[in-house]
Amino acid sequence: MQLSRSMQKKTAFLQLIKYGIVGVSNTLISMIVIYLLLKVAGMKDGPANFIGYIAGLINSFIWNRKWTFRSQTSWFKTFVPFIIMFVVCYALQYGLLMWLNTHSTSYDNYYNHLIGMVFFTIINFFANKYVTFGKGR
Repeated sequence: MQLSRSMQKKTAFLQLIKYGIVGVSNTLISMIVIYLLLKVAGMKDGPANFIGYIAGLINSFIWNRKWTFRSQTSWFKTFVPFIIMFVVCYALQYGLLMWLNTHSTSYDNYYNHLIGMVFFTIINFFANKYVTFGKGR
């Protein structure tokens, strides 16, 4: 029997909340790894940033797969689509950021990063919900 529309909305809302919690943990992990690599290991910004983001990405995959979307599909069948969706959503976010930086009247581009992050979070949630961990996977 198919879930009622109100149950589907409740499930989607709960998934969005869980996705947000995972996102906060991703940010914390990324920032801690970046800090340790910069301050303790003496690594340069670029490599430290890349490794920090990879740590957050791995955390995101594990928790969103198991907890947020409760995927029963093997990690191998969902990992490649997860990475592809990340790259696509990141590229779209980056394009929006560049457009905002060019057309914005704001003196501080920092706010454009915030807009880009919100945009990324929304489109990446739906990409993961329906493509990476959706039915049929």
